Amino acid sequence: MSNQKLDQLRSQLDDVNLQLLSLINERGDLVKEIGQIKEQQGMNRFDPVRERAMLDQLSQHNDGPFEDSTVVHLFKEIFKAALELQEDDHRKALLVSRKKKPQDTVVEIKGERVGEGKPSFVMGPCSVESYEQVSTVAKAVKDQGIKLLRGGAFKPRTSPYDFQGLGIEGLKMLRQAADEQDLAVVSEIVNPADLEEALEYLDVIQIGARNMQNFELLKAVGSVNKPVLLKRGMSATIAEFINAAEYIISRGNENIILCERGIRTYEKATRNTLDISAVPILKQETHLPVMVDVTHSTGRRDLLLPAAKAALAIGADGVMAEVHPDPAVALSDSAQQMDIPTFHSFMEELNK
Repeated sequence: MSNQKLDQLRSQLDDVNLQLLSLINERGDLVKEIGQIKEQQGMNRFDPVRERAMLDQLSQHNDGPFEDSTVVHLFKEIFKAALELQEDDHRKALLVSRKKKPQDTVVEIKGERVGEGKPSFVMGPCSVESYEQVSTVAKAVKDQGIKLLRGGAFKPRTSPYDFQGLGIEGLKMLRQAADEQDLAVVSEIVNPADLEEALEYLDVIQIGARNMQNFELLKAVGSVNKPVLLKRGMSATIAEFINAAEYIISRGNENIILCERGIRTYEKATRNTLDISAVPILKQETHLPVMVDVTHSTGRRDLLLPAAKAALAIGADGVMAEVHPDPAVALSDSAQQMDIPTFHSFMEELNK
């Protein structure tokens, strides 16, 4: 008789479990609807005041046998799962999301296919200083079989008194040197007003770390038919970085390369802290190719090679670094640029 009673109770328990499951899923559907409304209104998904009110209401209506603290703990877990459900829906909706497009995006730049499995390299001086300077570097880049030549013509600097770049004249020099070696030009634009004129000289538009959340610039480059290399802001979370890319792709331009370039932390041994774990996270979360700028992330010439090896080992699609004929006299970032012999050694080591 006792076994019969036990079976009855277990059967009732199974029914209650199914009812709970149905109610939890019903609650999940309601939460998703609420999340959509919050997103439309620009509201935060997590509302601590609302959560506290719900927990207080549950405690007031709790007749046992569970203690209030147990009930609060159980419902906090339900609330947490519901918040994650809203965040999953948000990620699914993003055009850059891996859930939206499972296949890898490959960005083609003058024959170079970034993101197809073979590492790509973007090399060149921090700033364009003269035609002779970029021409010398372009020849060295060509000798290593590299297709992408970088160089700063518009230079947003921390101090207004530092070298700000040569602007359009610098782009013209870069274009001439690149054409002579059949290379593609990668350079930064900081102002949407300069975009139209700059397009004549650029193969890839770079958005620098300081402009990662310059939303008008992101929308502008999203509206043109040129690949974009988007650098992570020095204090940006990965979610903010991904959403910056979403600004570009939402305007129709899917040819985006993400670039991890180090984030600002309390550590002073390096210029920034290379967030190497960002590479596999970005590869999992998005379908876009991911590069690592080892120059700005470390700020140290002696760390460029191990940082580049680490980047490629963890799955980066390419590496960016700076090369100058004579770094000691460079007008910007002299301590972190490689000279030509060091650059050749750097590439020989990586190619091993």
